[in-house]
Amino acid sequence: MEYVIFDSSQDSAQSGLPAVAPRACRVPEPGAVEAEFAGSDGTLMQRRWTQAAVAVRFEQLQPVAAFPVVPGRRWGPGWWWPATTARHVMHGSQAMCTQLMVLDRDPRVVGLSARPVRLIWRDPGSGRTLTWVPQLFARYTQGSALLADCPAAAAPAAGRAARAAAVLAAACAAVGFTYRRLVPPDKVVAANVRWLAGYRHPRHRDAGGLEQAVLEAFTEPRPLMAGAAAAGEVLTALPVLYHALWSGRLTADLTRPLGEHTLVCPGPSDPGAGGSEREQQAR
Repeated sequence: MEYVIFDSSQDSAQSGLPAVAPRACRVPEPGAVEAEFAGSDGTLMQRRWTQAAVAVRFEQLQPVAAFPVVPGRRWGPGWWWPATTARHVMHGSQAMCTQLMVLDRDPRVVGLSARPVRLIWRDPGSGRTLTWVPQLFARYTQGSALLADCPAAAAPAAGRAARAAAVLAAACAAVGFTYRRLVPPDKVVAANVRWLAGYRHPRHRDAGGLEQAVLEAFTEPRPLMAGAAAAGEVLTALPVLYHALWSGRLTADLTRPLGEHTLVCPGPSDPGAGGSEREQQAR
């Protein structure tokens, strides 16, 4: 039995991916897809994907394959410390590091890992055995999960990447997961998130005992610097303010450069399930 997956511009628009012309892609039945991953002792294990997705905590696993080091490339593998888990996650590119920051800031995300699983399947057309290692795994509060790749540009996938995307999308849908090729955020948004990420550590939440003063300074929308000055000594209040913007307890328009005149607003009463709990665990 084979499934036929259609890439539609409507689905692409809903997911934030660039629209592509509809096309059919033959993919194997999800039950025929295998998952390879590293056990706690580093030994590679293999199970059917539909079984592994239920039983294995991919967010706790080490990479099943190392990130390559490409001579001459300005950006190589590195590590990201997520406030979400307080456990370092490896990344292989600047685009992937940026997506890690975005997921780390999402209050729905409770687990993150890099390249924790290799999917293996037999191509219905050629009969060849093919494999793909998605770059990121994210676990959400309600138990669902995301497998993702992090292209450096927003262009639609092509060739082997497009065929793999169709297989992974079908395999993930069969177990209640989602597969996405994550579009790089706008440059201004990326720069703002990167700046706020510098204040993600829980030590900034109540630096100088100013947490409550900072939140009270923005009970109504107010320019960033004016609110920091109203909360107390500016240099002490700003890290607390930036941490609150990172965690969602305060909000601002991140599509514009952050500055002293940025309008900062109070955040939702519950910025997301698990947000404050995660910070307490990371302390």
